[in-house]
Amino acid sequence: MIYMDHSATSPVDPEVFEAMKPYFVDNFGNASTLYSLGRDARKAMEAAREQVASLIGAKPEEVIFTSGGTESDNIAIKGTVYRLKNKGNHIITSAIEHPAVRETCKYLEKNGFEVTYLPVYEEGIVRVSDLEDAITDKTILITIMHANNEIGTIQPIAEIGKIARENKIYFHTDAVQTIGKIPVNVEEMNVDMLSLSAHKVYGPKGIGALYVKKGVRLEPIIHGGGHEKGLRPGTENVSGIVGLGKACELAEKNLLEDAKYITNLRDKLIDGILNSIEQSYLDGHRTKRLPNNVNLRFTGIEGESLVLHLDSKGVAASTGSACSSKSLEPSHVLIALGLEHVEAHGSLRLTLGKENTEEEVDYVITAVKEVVETLRKLSPLWCAIPGAERRE
Repeated sequence: MIYMDHSATSPVDPEVFEAMKPYFVDNFGNASTLYSLGRDARKAMEAAREQVASLIGAKPEEVIFTSGGTESDNIAIKGTVYRLKNKGNHIITSAIEHPAVRETCKYLEKNGFEVTYLPVYEEGIVRVSDLEDAITDKTILITIMHANNEIGTIQPIAEIGKIARENKIYFHTDAVQTIGKIPVNVEEMNVDMLSLSAHKVYGPKGIGALYVKKGVRLEPIIHGGGHEKGLRPGTENVSGIVGLGKACELAEKNLLEDAKYITNLRDKLIDGILNSIEQSYLDGHRTKRLPNNVNLRFTGIEGESLVLHLDSKGVAASTGSACSSKSLEPSHVLIALGLEHVEAHGSLRLTLGKENTEEEVDYVITAVKEVVETLRKLSPLWCAIPGAERRE
């Protein structure tokens, strides 16, 4: 299997797995207990907190461990608006957020909050001028993702954060897709809160973190024993936390080298497919995108069929977000780019990782070309295009 769906999840790095192993059997203590097993677990947990903080340029005490990106997003968004509901009820976000943000905002709309969804236009990037125009005296939170999980476009987070600071508005960013792929520094980005997840960066599933800038106060949305400063109570997932910490340590060490290598593979993949398949298009900005993200669409075919046929050829890919892959609705991200429903249904997302090779890229280019040609022969949409039969 050639795995090209790293934006859905990534394999656990062997070094991460080795770091985690002792905390399943030998060092299994509850980190909240006072005896030596518990103290050892707490020590490992705090070391991991330092590793996470180092990767994002934060202080260790500003890192809160969670179950992953979705929980981090919920704590940041709901925790902010519930805390500040007496000051205002307006939230600003983008039209292409991950469901963890999008659905949370929709829920809040049903409960008395107003949400502005900023457009992103054909390249998938928020315009700072639109953000400035959307701010009102009731705005209490801006939440814009660092980079999109489907099309890979990178947002002008530092500029957005600067505007938020000037207007004394809390700013949260979902950085689940950018951690370990591009440099992330919370101070330079002017963010108050940042969400991340281990399994996108060669760590285990079920563990993540939320950066909360010192001085930012949130209302807890889960109640219990007071763990993680009361923002995420519950017995700590020590093995997962150790895995997250090790994954962040490796990401920081290898980030620039990995990004350069993967970017070269990405560009080869994009050029190879666009140059060999007519009426194929790249979604999102050509260069302001994640090093590993390739999102393409093909006139006249349907994305799910393309993914299934590629699977039969040994290639793992997707049509978009793994969190909504079973939905029959077209991607809200591609619709936000201005595409018609029939165009949005013909998308393919290929997301690379550090273990992919040039030989694999060559194979995938050929496989995609063969599958597209096969599906177009069967497609009434493609056959209805004048001249299609002569191109076969």
